[in-house]
Amino acid sequence: MKAIRRFTVRPVLPEALQPLSELARNLRWSWHAETRDLFQSVDPECWAASGGDPVRLLGSVSARRLAELAEDRRFLRRLTVVADELRDYVTGDRWYQTQTTEPPGAIAYFSPEFGITAALPQYSGGLGILAGDHLKAASDLGVPLIGVGLLYRHGYFRQSLSRDGWQQEHYPVLDPNELPLVPLQETDGSQARVDLALPGGRRLHARVWQAQVGRVPLLLLDSDVEENDLGERGVTDRLYGGGSEHRLLQEMLLGIGGVRAVRTYCRLTGHAEPEVFHTNEGHAGFLGLERIAELCDEGLDFDAGLEAVRAGTVFTTHTPVPAGIDRFDRELVAQHFGPDAELPRIDVERILGLGMETYSGGDPNVFNMAVMGLRLAQRANGVSLLHGQVSREMFSGLWPGFDADEVPITSVTNGVHAPTWVAPEVFRLGSRQVGAERTEDAMTVGGSDRWDAVAEIPDGDIWELRRNLREQLVLEVRERLAASWRQRGAGTAELGWIDGVLDPDVLTIGFARRVPSYKRLTLMLRDQDRLMELLLHPERPIQIVIAGKAHPADDGGKRLIQELVKFADDPRVRHRIVFLPDYGMAMAQKLYPGCDVWLNNPLRPLEACGTSGMKAALNGCLNLSVLDGWWDEWFRPDFGWAIPTADGTATDDDRRDDLEAAALYELLEQRVAPRFYERGQGGLPDRWIEMVRQTLTHLGPKVLAGRMVREYVDRLYTPAARAHRALNPDTARESAGWKARVRGAWHRVKVDHVEASAAPTSTAELGATLMLRVRVDLGELAPDDVEVQAVSGRVDSEDRITDAASVPLKPTSGPDEEGRWVYEGPLALDRTGPFGYTVRILPSHRLLASPAELGLLAVPSEETGEGAGVLMR
Repeated sequence: MKAIRRFTVRPVLPEALQPLSELARNLRWSWHAETRDLFQSVDPECWAASGGDPVRLLGSVSARRLAELAEDRRFLRRLTVVADELRDYVTGDRWYQTQTTEPPGAIAYFSPEFGITAALPQYSGGLGILAGDHLKAASDLGVPLIGVGLLYRHGYFRQSLSRDGWQQEHYPVLDPNELPLVPLQETDGSQARVDLALPGGRRLHARVWQAQVGRVPLLLLDSDVEENDLGERGVTDRLYGGGSEHRLLQEMLLGIGGVRAVRTYCRLTGHAEPEVFHTNEGHAGFLGLERIAELCDEGLDFDAGLEAVRAGTVFTTHTPVPAGIDRFDRELVAQHFGPDAELPRIDVERILGLGMETYSGGDPNVFNMAVMGLRLAQRANGVSLLHGQVSREMFSGLWPGFDADEVPITSVTNGVHAPTWVAPEVFRLGSRQVGAERTEDAMTVGGSDRWDAVAEIPDGDIWELRRNLREQLVLEVRERLAASWRQRGAGTAELGWIDGVLDPDVLTIGFARRVPSYKRLTLMLRDQDRLMELLLHPERPIQIVIAGKAHPADDGGKRLIQELVKFADDPRVRHRIVFLPDYGMAMAQKLYPGCDVWLNNPLRPLEACGTSGMKAALNGCLNLSVLDGWWDEWFRPDFGWAIPTADGTATDDDRRDDLEAAALYELLEQRVAPRFYERGQGGLPDRWIEMVRQTLTHLGPKVLAGRMVREYVDRLYTPAARAHRALNPDTARESAGWKARVRGAWHRVKVDHVEASAAPTSTAELGATLMLRVRVDLGELAPDDVEVQAVSGRVDSEDRITDAASVPLKPTSGPDEEGRWVYEGPLALDRTGPFGYTVRILPSHRLLASPAELGLLAVPSEETGEGAGVLMR
């Protein structure tokens, strides 16, 4: 029989056990071993059955057991220690509280997904896991962050396989009352709500739930409320589901509703109002519109409000390809804003202009969320050094005339939260070496360039650790593989072979990630006979553990999974290669530590960062990867291998994949496997152990989320807070008025003439100095509005300046009768080889974060004096 109504019955904890409820509701337990050990001791069987979820554990443990624990003095002492430790963690001063640079009083961090723990399944892949790690690291550092997202009633799908290996999706219903959440409540005890206006006079209502991530509150908006019609109730039904309007409503609720939720939270709790708003990818970009509307209500016009909002906004892009950006039909967006819908006090055309693709090759009929994000943020970044470069090139059309390396998009390379991803055995090994407190501090706050203490760990201890972790993975894989085959319809009598799957003494390679085509799940299958030889090598075999989900609408990705599963089902190799369905955080926490090598073979440069290899490295796993994302930045032969890329323009896709697969096979055959199986005099693989040691020593401190968040604070949050404070209503109006005046007058700004004193004909000596004299027409502008620069550097075969350096020139006379000014200044010839210079005029104002901010510049024409400058070869 089916129940006509569902509700949650909560346990009544004895008074002595009340701290358990506080511990269960703060997600710090997900990365704090002592708290998890305490919950496990409540009832080991129930803990295992709950999947390590304290809320589910407390809902299933018997009243009799709770009564026993309430009288157990030893347990109560442990409970007191852990509860007191959490209170100290939440309230005490940490790294952020020691900063003297006046960082922001609070930061709001918006993301469409958050991967905190498997017990709160609100993530699909790397973007969400990164957001979760960002919150955890901010908590460890004491950064006053407020997370904002949506609560998806189905989360992301659960994955299983059919008998023939086709991905199948399941969407279990999540009850917020059974999750580690509490409702945000108004002072009268009612649940806090936000709402949005929809076309036709309808409203979209959402309640606000709160998860506590250590010190950091995470606000999640949920549209499944009785006040909504069926369609509106489904807005937060599932992550990345539905059609275009469904996605638009999700992103309006996240951005606009999210700001309203933050305002409500600060009003109810007294938390400081955010000075900085961080948009994690374009999905939350509408938050800027809501903040402009707030300022318009306070008396600013749209342009001044835009200036004030931009000053305190940080935008992070995660995609290296235009296809990865949300783009909506212009008319669809227009329907949802204006007098008959949301933000009625803002002109719809101004909103549409923020997302318009005005650059060459853009589509004027679409609304681009990343373009809006960049226009609403004074500071933007990619997520690795290479991805920053790719992003500057991809979005350079928004700053016409500027070289890609001058586009104002910097980079902060992602990091991972070590306490979440480091196996307890690895942590214990570090603790034995330098102590638990120093180990925890090194993994959270970071700050050092090297972990030199790793050098003192004996080879035997490192190798014993690696084998222990590999053995744990083998047991985990067998258990998950058996469950997968039973889901596929196999009977117990068919599954005896699973007891022989994988070997704890065989080189183990891991590959786990989402399955879009560019990640090339099946590159390893290009030559199946050669792969089979590697798997079954008599002296140096390898074994491979693979996991990954394809998007439900991506049949191409599902075919890749099916192809790989078909190969892994072959009785000849199924003990050496496995595909595990339903990849998620719980699986990943076993997979990363247990692998010896982490494989990554995307199409370069389409991997923005790729943090799974970082998590593996923190456990002593070596990386074998294409030079993409973070590996392009930090690879060294001391601690891993680089797969060569065949990215020449004359190479078609099939040939490229053949060449790169062959390079992968050769690396495995000639270098990776021999290094693993080679034994030194003591019977240990000395050279392999040294690579593990180098990985931990040099990569460990770099890949930390603590390092990443400290960079955000120093390089983006603190400058954004300063800019926010500087943009009071008067300065915001001043900035907006100045920009409007400069844009209106720029058509008359030009370089009239360039000359150099004692200009050389074709050669010059290193160390010589040229005196430049430049005549410019500023039209209605004054020298205070601009900067005239000399730009110089080496030139390529087409006379383009590379590795450019710029120096400002100073006005020496003017205006003359025709309104022209003369600028002069020295130009040092400080490098040898082909050399050239030019001059340019840029807008200049104390409130600009970058000279390229307005996307305006003037350069010499072909008729101007010495043209675009002088070339010396």
